[in-house]
Amino acid sequence: MNQWSRRALLASFAAASGARFVARAAAQTETQGAGGGAAPFGYPDVVKRARDLAAAPYDAAIPAMPDGLANLDFDAWRDIRFKSDKPLLDGQNNNFRLELFHLGHLYKRPVTINVLRDGIPAPIPYASNLFDYGRTKVEANLPVNLGFAGFRLRFPINAPHVWDEVVAFLGASYFRFLGRGQRYGLSARGLAIGAGQRLNEEFPFFREFWIETPGPAAERIVIYGLLDGESATGAFRFDLVPDQETYIETNVTLIARKAIPDLGLAPLSSMFYVGKNDRRFSDDFRGELHDSDGLLMHTGAGEWIWRPLSNPVAPAVSVFLDTNPHGFGLLQRDRNFPDYQDLELAYELRPSYWIEPHEGWGEGRVVLLELPTSDETNDNIVAAWSPKDGLEAGKSLAYGYRITALTMDQDLTPGGRTIATFHVAARALGAPESPPPGATRFLIDFSGGELSYYMSDPSMVAVIATTSNGRILRTFLTPNTHIRGFRAGVDIAVDPGQSADLRVFLRAGPKALTETWTFPWRA
Repeated sequence: MNQWSRRALLASFAAASGARFVARAAAQTETQGAGGGAAPFGYPDVVKRARDLAAAPYDAAIPAMPDGLANLDFDAWRDIRFKSDKPLLDGQNNNFRLELFHLGHLYKRPVTINVLRDGIPAPIPYASNLFDYGRTKVEANLPVNLGFAGFRLRFPINAPHVWDEVVAFLGASYFRFLGRGQRYGLSARGLAIGAGQRLNEEFPFFREFWIETPGPAAERIVIYGLLDGESATGAFRFDLVPDQETYIETNVTLIARKAIPDLGLAPLSSMFYVGKNDRRFSDDFRGELHDSDGLLMHTGAGEWIWRPLSNPVAPAVSVFLDTNPHGFGLLQRDRNFPDYQDLELAYELRPSYWIEPHEGWGEGRVVLLELPTSDETNDNIVAAWSPKDGLEAGKSLAYGYRITALTMDQDLTPGGRTIATFHVAARALGAPESPPPGATRFLIDFSGGELSYYMSDPSMVAVIATTSNGRILRTFLTPNTHIRGFRAGVDIAVDPGQSADLRVFLRAGPKALTETWTFPWRA
């Protein structure tokens, strides 16, 4: 569970605001069908609860935790483990096994977790015998309404009869999930509010979950979540399908308590510390340290755009306007162990998360937030979709999307992909004149698509480079047999203190051969 330590800071923000834990065991069976029996609990019930919650005053208080839990450090909290011989969801004959996270350390907000059997919700009462406390000492008689910090599901995703963790919900609205052979890296979130402003960011949280009991041979499972926060509440339905590339069909209804101009839908959080295009920190034997190395977008107009991530010297926000996007995500494209050299953390196995809207999301923008970090323990990258008009107080917004945990993304884009970005000081290298002082050279490696076809005649391929400011001094193209593609070079000059947005792609005649590489540059 060491993989959760990097999220501790954000979870502590979430723990500072929220509503008081309320057990709803009786209320969960109030809905009656026409025949007088209990109607099956489902997504409409969660939507109703979200509407009722939005109509009530927001309460930021958190119940006091019993002595011995609130002051646990991370190692003591991590030492409390759910007993694997007590799997929930109807015992040993199920593909899915439910385990719970104990409250403590920074995870102080109780979460109610219900199991749905035949459409009837049953809250799981806290019991100390569900956990192995290791060396951690806590009170022997903790209350049954204590609640839990979150939960995870296990599934035989990597080998038959080996139940590995496939998804976990822990802290605010954060969740993570894995495909076959993957290792935890970036996180998804239910909702982001004010992430671009950061100082005023809110952290809505899941206060209650309902997990459907699947059949013995089921290979998918349904999870409902009730979100609460200062500005909005929400109802979520997650249809989790473990696979080679696990995916979650997500349906959401948000209700605004107050006007929200800066709304982040399908948000992703990740870490980028050091990469090929950013080597400011070089006193480590590991050449690269990141959970994701780029933002990929498939615009509503059909263009594929790749934006390498960076570790900036000051907070930076990039905005990509779009209408009805086809998809976006934070990707880990570099899968080469020699680039990372980390035997324990396995950065080359971190998943990419790809978002595909279920329906048209209208006008808006993909917002990318990059924060400076001095080490690899901080999530300093956020990406989300922000609707143009935000959400008015009292209004609701319904939307859906699929989020997929990818290992490789070659089949995602039809053309050539950016697989590496470098930048150095520009040099003459046979040019008729030397570049001006401060000029920068970007080297971009493109691979895949039809590029190998053109390697025998590079003269047919053109480097198309544009900049919003400054001057493109020269471009050049070199076949790169190591990647069965090309290395494009672009020299750019920007006046000191000025910034520019660069765009580069390869073209043969009228045909685009690659995605569009884009990067902000400040002289």
